[in-house]
Formats: sequence, C-alpha cells, structure tokens
Amino acid sequence: MNFTSDRVRSIGWISVLVICGAVSIGLTLRVNAVKSQVHDTEKRMVWVKQDIDFLETEFQTRSNQQALKQLNDLEFGYKAPIAGQYIEGERQLAALGTAAGPGAPQPIRYANAEKPEDGDGSSLLAMVSPVTGATAAALPESTEKPGSKGRDPEREAIARDAAAIGKRLARIEVAEAAQQ
Repeated sequence: MNFTSDRVRSIGWISVLVICGAVSIGLTLRVNAVKSQVHDTEKRMVWVKQDIDFLETEFQTRSNQQALKQLNDLEFGYKAPIAGQYIEGERQLAALGTAAGPGAPQPIRYANAEKPEDGDGSSLLAMVSPVTGATAAALPESTEKPGSKGRDPEREAIARDAAAIGKRLARIEVAEAAQQ
C-alpha cells in the first residue's frame, strides 16, 4: 500500500481527534465525580449544622431547666408529688369530702330526661322557672297581643318553619337525579 502524505495527514488528524475526544470524555467523568463529592460534602455540612443547632437547643433547654429548678427551690418551694399524695380511687376521694355545714347550699342535682307520670300526654318536661316558680307547661302558649298579628310577616314565616321542622326532618325525599 502506498500511503500518500495527504492520507497520512488525515489519519493523523483523525487519531488526534479521537485522542482529544477520549481525553475530554475522561475529564468530563472526572469533573462529574468531583461535583458528586462536593455535593455529598455539602449535604454532610448541612447535616452537621442541623446537629449543632439541635445540640445547642438541647443545651439551652437543659440549662433553662436547671435555672428554673433553682428559681423554684429559692422562690416558690414547689416539690414533685410523692407516692403518698396520690388517691387510689373514688372511695378515697369521697372520704376527703366533708359534710355540708349549716347554711350551706344544697348540692347541685342533674336533670334527667324521664317523662312526668301525670299522663297529660305532653312531651314537655316539668321544668320550673327559677324566677316565678311556675312550670313550663303552665306558661301561656303565646305572649302576642291580639292586634300584633300580621305586623311582622318574616317573624311569622320563621315561626311556621320552626314548627314544621320536625315533619320536614322526619320525611325522606328521593332525589330526582336517580330517575333521570
């Protein structure tokens, strides 16, 4: 084979380009490896900073607890409860109570939802007004004046709606969308 000088030069240039391409690929890989190491180092630095912040906070908290304990011992004298100060149950709690003295108010009684036995058929419980002493069933139904009817139609509409709310809540209406 007879190589001419032009052919040798073109083979030389191609080999130089291939070598330069290989070196540039090698350098790119090395740069990316160094970037990865830098990124890992930055992540470790952030972790160490967070750890330092956590330790500083814990140190300040513990020093504040010690300062609070010293202040408590000096100023207030509070102490943690000991085992003998705890109550074992309801009976021991009840034993701590004292009998009512003379002139003491009656204990509070809780209302119950039982219907009265007087057979009047009303579902209204026998509630007593603390001011008048009258039961709620004995109060008059309406306190309106005879001439005030029709003065406030909005109030009458609200009263009608309130009276019919039990019927509306008890009724189940089927949605029309299911039929379509």
